[in-house]
Order: sequence, then C-alpha cells, then structure tokens
Amino acid sequence: MSLQKLFLTFFGSGLSPKAPGTAGSFAAFIVGIPIIYTLGISTLFMLTLAITIIAIFEINKYEIATNSHDNSEIVIDEVSGMWIAMLFTHSVLAITSSSTLIILGYVLSFIFFRAFDIYKPSTIGWIDREVKGGLGVMGDDILAGIASGLLTGLILVLLQKII
Repeated sequence: MSLQKLFLTFFGSGLSPKAPGTAGSFAAFIVGIPIIYTLGISTLFMLTLAITIIAIFEINKYEIATNSHDNSEIVIDEVSGMWIAMLFTHSVLAITSSSTLIILGYVLSFIFFRAFDIYKPSTIGWIDREVKGGLGVMGDDILAGIASGLLTGLILVLLQKII
C-alpha cells in the first residue's frame, strides 16, 4: 500500500467493506483520546490542522490519478471532522470533573459527527454537492465536526447546570 493510500485511508480503516466512514471516524476517535490525554489538546489541534491541509492536496492528486471524486475508502476527512468535534467537546469538558460527563461528551461527539456527516444538513450538504476536489471532500466533514462539537458542547453545558 502506498504512503498516500495509507494516509487517505487512515492506516487502512477506510478499506472496511461495510461503513468505511464510520470505521474511519471510530479509528480517529480511538486515536484521538490518547493524543488528548498524553500529548495534550494543542497537539491534537496541530495534528488536525496539518492533516486537513495535507489531505486537501493529497485528495486532489488521488482524484486526478483515479478519475474519481470522494471515493468511500478516503476517510482522512472523517478523521479531521471527528478530531474537530473532539476539540470542541474537550474544551467544554475541561470545566467539569465528572467522569460520566467526560465519557458522555466524547460518545455524543462521535454520534453527532456521524449523524451530521451521513445526513449532511444545510451547508454541509451544499459543500458536499457543490465544492469539488480535496476542499469539497474535506469541507463537509470540517463543518460536520464543528456542528457536532457545538451541539455536544451545548448539551454538556445544559447537563452541567442540571447536575
């Protein structure tokens, strides 16, 4: 497997025969948690920024080479979106010490990210349909990550007030 394909499939998780986007999102989730808790949130932010920028260019090259658009095996966009959701969630979780809320927050960020990525409401869907190339592939997942992070954060803030 080429280095490009290893990157775009996030170490092969996008090669899952069923639900490659969910497999890639779950792989990102599993890798993201230890990054946050061992290397810190700043490291996850910098990694997310770096892979997002690199992915736009690599997806452009891949699409030209394969004459395809948004191939299902490409899941680096899910990694970026999932990590964005986790960044938002972690920022809200930093003000709580409840282990239940911490677990719930990360689980919600995963569930909401998948929902926004699959159903593509509003601007997320528009970007998916109208923006071509690497920016289009990455753009809808970036917005899905932001939306899921904001929704998760809102729910966590409300739960903290209730608990």
